[in-house]
Amino acid sequence: MIIGVPKEIKANENRIALQPSGAEILISHGHTVFVENNGGVGSGFENDAYKKAGAKIIDTPDEIFAKADMIMKVKEPLEQEWSMIRENQILFTYFHFAASRELTDALIKTNSISIAYETIEKADGSLPLLNPMSEVAGRLAIQAGARCLEKLFGGRGLLLGGVTGVAPARVIILGGGIVGINSAQMAAGLGANVVVLDINLDRLRYLDHVLPKNVTTLMSNPENIRMAISDADLVVGAVLIHGAKAPHLVTRDMLKLMKKGSVIVDVAVDQGGCVETIKPTTHANPTYDVDGVIHYGVANMPGAVPRTSTIALTNATLPYAVQIANKGYVKAVEENQEIAPGVNIIHGKVTYKGVAEAFDLEYHKLEDVLK
Repeated sequence: MIIGVPKEIKANENRIALQPSGAEILISHGHTVFVENNGGVGSGFENDAYKKAGAKIIDTPDEIFAKADMIMKVKEPLEQEWSMIRENQILFTYFHFAASRELTDALIKTNSISIAYETIEKADGSLPLLNPMSEVAGRLAIQAGARCLEKLFGGRGLLLGGVTGVAPARVIILGGGIVGINSAQMAAGLGANVVVLDINLDRLRYLDHVLPKNVTTLMSNPENIRMAISDADLVVGAVLIHGAKAPHLVTRDMLKLMKKGSVIVDVAVDQGGCVETIKPTTHANPTYDVDGVIHYGVANMPGAVPRTSTIALTNATLPYAVQIANKGYVKAVEENQEIAPGVNIIHGKVTYKGVAEAFDLEYHKLEDVLK
């Protein structure tokens, strides 16, 4: 199989879908790997490193899309890439379809195969290809929030951990999953007072056991959310609904309860956000103000630390990429049930229920489509 790795074109996105060692492993299985010229430079991987691994450097994305059987990316294809996608071509990347009807419709029209990193799922319900970037995003959320709390960036002028004789900031984390626990660890490590809200009592019990004593857990419900954010200096949105749009836990009206100069970092923004007033922003222009509350909505947060993120991503995606390349996607799905929920769209048919429900599209069972 020919695997194509184009350069990411989303604003300030410096990650690449495959580090050189990943290309070497795919090539050792008999596959050909095309990497776009300077595609890895943003992550610190020069062309020569890919050449030494056996990959071929291709000058343009058009040529990669024209020749590759499978395209590996980091972020969803942008509009300028849609016309390059070929019928029957496999696209293996983060899609987050439920957040964009336009993207969903565009990929349906291509008659390609969309396999989404974020919905590949293990038997225990964990998301092995989302988890590494969730870990990065959870930790970055605290770094970004701490910076936004500085007066220079519009915040209240607070040091997250306080100092002797001065109380630390109060951090509220909505969601106790991978993003939430990593945010809590970072915030607690810096000395903040942290509250994590989740609807799963068993998860809260687990967090109570593993997190330090400056982290408190709280059952998530509208009353508790209102109470928590009214005293918050930093709110982190860490809600995830597998393959579906995030629910709005913080409404526009609730912003009136928050302190002026407080900060919201919504990591769920690439799935619509769990804060009603959030919208996607970029690393170049990451924040905006609504009712005196600073909103941070960067949709590709791990792109700020591309070397760490690229290595972590390749570690997770490569075993699945090898299976798909070795067997073809049909046999790979049949033999590895973890890949099956990753298949979101095949030949114009939506095979992931959360995406179909988000836009009232017809849902097709994967096994029926593969017959």
